[in-house]
Amino acid sequence: MNDRRLFLKSTAAAAAFTATAAKTLTANDATPSETVSLGIMGVNGRGRAITSGMLALPNTRIDYICDVDSRAADRTAELVASKQQQRPKIVTDFRHILDDKNVDALVVAAPNHWHAPATIIGCDAGKHVYVEKPCSGTAAEGEWALAAARRNNRVVQMGTQRRSWPALIEAVNKIHAGEIGKTLYARTWYNNRRASIGKGKPASTPDWLDWDLWQGPAPRCEYKDNLVHYNWHWHWHWGNGEMGNNGVHGLDVARWALGLTFPTRVTAGGGKYRHDDDQETPDTMMATFDFPEGKTITWEGLSWSPLGPHDTGFGISIHGTEGSLVMRGAGYTIYDMKGREVSSNSGPAGDPDHFTDFLTAVRSPRRTNADIEEAHRSTLLCHLGNIAFRTGTVLQTNPTNGHIENNVEANKLWSREYAKGWEPRQA
Repeated sequence: MNDRRLFLKSTAAAAAFTATAAKTLTANDATPSETVSLGIMGVNGRGRAITSGMLALPNTRIDYICDVDSRAADRTAELVASKQQQRPKIVTDFRHILDDKNVDALVVAAPNHWHAPATIIGCDAGKHVYVEKPCSGTAAEGEWALAAARRNNRVVQMGTQRRSWPALIEAVNKIHAGEIGKTLYARTWYNNRRASIGKGKPASTPDWLDWDLWQGPAPRCEYKDNLVHYNWHWHWHWGNGEMGNNGVHGLDVARWALGLTFPTRVTAGGGKYRHDDDQETPDTMMATFDFPEGKTITWEGLSWSPLGPHDTGFGISIHGTEGSLVMRGAGYTIYDMKGREVSSNSGPAGDPDHFTDFLTAVRSPRRTNADIEEAHRSTLLCHLGNIAFRTGTVLQTNPTNGHIENNVEANKLWSREYAKGWEPRQA
């Protein structure tokens, strides 16, 4: 079956589902069996880790492995077959997963430009969705993904695992209880020492790669030898830079801790300084988000220098009128106004708690720790920061929805162009 016929078939199935899904989802009318059936889309890197993590949980079965890289699909299918009694089916096009009514949920771990389109199509086909961060490739896509989840009454969780880490939940609860006073400011950062991606050359598409389907909703470009499978992150056509890659984790926790939704003002600065290569996104960046509650969040990204504040490459510090709380790894430390340590705690990290939260919600539908609405709000900060950087302007935004006001150039980056036939369903 060619892609166009498959697209029409899946779209028709999605429309039929939507027409019958008007009532509110309850555990009685839409709960899957105790064993949750999954289809995994994208099994290189992060997707393979998700596959391993899901396999380790009880009452979970992976029925489909999907990847445009046949090597990755074969390797991961072997992994699954070694861990569960039933061998998964291998497909190149994720829409084959959606045609199987026995599949409960779709996991989207493909590149960023796929995240929202696949989520929208998946929800419209009646599947719950676990989508890797960021939940959207553009600001508009986040709104469309949220609308798709709500109109279909589907569970959609973003892969921002810190929302499920016990010690960080405890830390945020302490902040909300006033243990560091009234919070006014949060700082978050990400440091790394990334190598150069070099300068790619046009090349023949490898026989193991479906380059057309890899591009999917993105307008077509020629294949180059330094894009697949990770360096697309640093091209605006497919990725969102370090802000969307890792900034979303810290910004999500900071916004959660401060109890904020949408900003009123966004600024960003920095540049690409370290390597002479094809990277388009900044390797050095600072973004500032001012909120109507009289609070500010900043994010600092340094992709070429591994040492960050508080001697850690990733962290969040929350500052209040009576103290500060610093999160490092899966733990936190509270300091008084003289900088003396007051208390600390740490707990398990990783994916198990986050995956369990999602699977529990699929079995008995409810909002998850990183529900798509919270996911969109945090991801939108990344998009706004990137837009401010790319336009070199100060963004004034609507505090009710985060939309950019009175800035024609910035609003051109709110959405994007799509390959014909791949335009996502809008809100």
